[in-house]
Amino acid sequence: MLSILITIYNYNLFPLVEELYSQCISCNIDFEILTQDDASNSTLNIENEKINSLPHCSFFVLKENVGYRENKNILVQKSKYDLLLILDGDCKIDNPNFIKNYLNSFENFDGVYGGRIHPEKPFSPKQTLRWKYGKFMEDQSIEQRNKSPYRSFLFNNTLIRKEIFNQVKFDNSFKKYGHDDTLFSFELKKINARLKHIENPVIHDDIDSNIVFYNKTKHSLENLFFLYTTNKIDTNHSKMITLFEKLKLYYLVKPISLIYSVLNPIIEKNLTGNNPKLFWFNVFRLGYFCKLASK
Repeated sequence: MLSILITIYNYNLFPLVEELYSQCISCNIDFEILTQDDASNSTLNIENEKINSLPHCSFFVLKENVGYRENKNILVQKSKYDLLLILDGDCKIDNPNFIKNYLNSFENFDGVYGGRIHPEKPFSPKQTLRWKYGKFMEDQSIEQRNKSPYRSFLFNNTLIRKEIFNQVKFDNSFKKYGHDDTLFSFELKKINARLKHIENPVIHDDIDSNIVFYNKTKHSLENLFFLYTTNKIDTNHSKMITLFEKLKLYYLVKPISLIYSVLNPIIEKNLTGNNPKLFWFNVFRLGYFCKLASK
C-alpha cells in the first residue's frame, strides 16, 4: 500500500516517525516507513536507531555521503509498495488526519502535493532570512499552487506513484544544494503526469541560519544556471529564468551584474545580520544570477 520515505542529515527523526507510525496504524493499512541518514556521523543517530524498534519501520545510515537527490533515489529503490510518500526529515506534522488525507486524495492521480508552511514566528533572529523567505515567498495556498501546478509541485511533502517516480528520478549529475524540485517537476510535465494539489501541509521545523541560507542560495542559483545553460528545463518553468530572458533582450544583464558587484558588501551584511530584508534578498538573487551569466 504505502511506503513513507524520509531522508535526513544530522537530525532527530524519531518523533516524526512515531507520529506517522501511529497514523498509519489508525488507518489500518499496509505500510512501511524507511528513513536514511546521509553519512552525517551525528550523535542524533542514537535517537534515530529507536526507529528500528517500531514494526514496519527502518533506519539506515549511509557509509558515504551521496547528497540529497541520490539519498532519495536509494530509498525509493529499497521501498516495496507502489505508493510513495516522500518527506523531508526537517518537518513537523500537527494534523492527526495527515495520512488519511493523502489516502483519500490519490485516486486517478500520479502525484499529490500537500504543501508546506512555516511557523508564525522565527525561532531566532539568526534564522530570520530563511523564515521570511519561506513565510512570505514559498508558502502558497492551493489557489496559488494551482495557477502553475507543475512549477509549484515540490518534494518536501509529496505522494507519488512509484512507476511515475522511476520514469523521472532525481538527477544526481549536479551535487550542490537547490532546484531538485525544479528539474523533477519539469520532467513530470514532459510525461504529462496527472498532478493534484491539496491542503495537507507539513511545518518546516529546522530552519537554516541566515549565513547558511545565504550560502545555500548561491549554490541553488548556480544549479539553476546549470539547468538553464544545459537546456534541462524550459525558460518558462522558472520565474528567475523568465525574468533573466527579458533582461537579456534589453542588454541589462551586464549592468545589473556590475551594480550587484558594487552593492554586494552591503547586501551580504544585511542578509547575514539579524534583520535581513527580502528586498535585498531578491536583489541578491537576481544580481548573482546575472553575475554567473557575465563570467
